[in-house]
Parts: sequence; structure tokens; C-alpha cells
Amino acid sequence: MAKKIYVGNFPWSTNEDDLQGLFSEYGEITSVSIIRDRLSGRSKGFGFVEMENAEEAIQALNGKDFNGRTLRVDLALERKNQD
Repeated sequence: MAKKIYVGNFPWSTNEDDLQGLFSEYGEITSVSIIRDRLSGRSKGFGFVEMENAEEAIQALNGKDFNGRTLRVDLALERKNQD
């Protein structure tokens, strides 16, 4: 079963293909999304990757330098409904 991974602290210039390439070494990726500012459309420097081998990818990539930034990689927390 695929798990959602939080990926943070990457450069604003990073795109979905960059994250796909980074994580694809650790297994098949279900989805990649970068969170963007609603007004400017610019990356907020974090996003999510959904994949099968989440634990292996987290172990390998958390704290790794990626284009001059130290990545923060962890299992994504479930978002609670904001009623």
C-alpha cells in the first residue's frame, strides 16, 4: 500500500519531475505534488510524494543535501477536517 511522504525544505525552483527523479530510485511512485502559493503560483518549498517503499526513501533522503538545501523527509501526517 502506498504511503504519503512529506518532503520539505527544497529549493523553490524544484518541480515535480525533480522530486520524481529523486524518489524513483527507491520504488514506484504513485503521485508527486508540490504545494504552491495561491496568488503567485510559486512553490512554498514543500510537497508530498506517494509511494510503496516510503520507509526506505525516508531513511535514505531525510537530511540529504538537495540543490544546496537539507531535505526534511518524513511520513505525512493525516490532515484533520477543519470544520
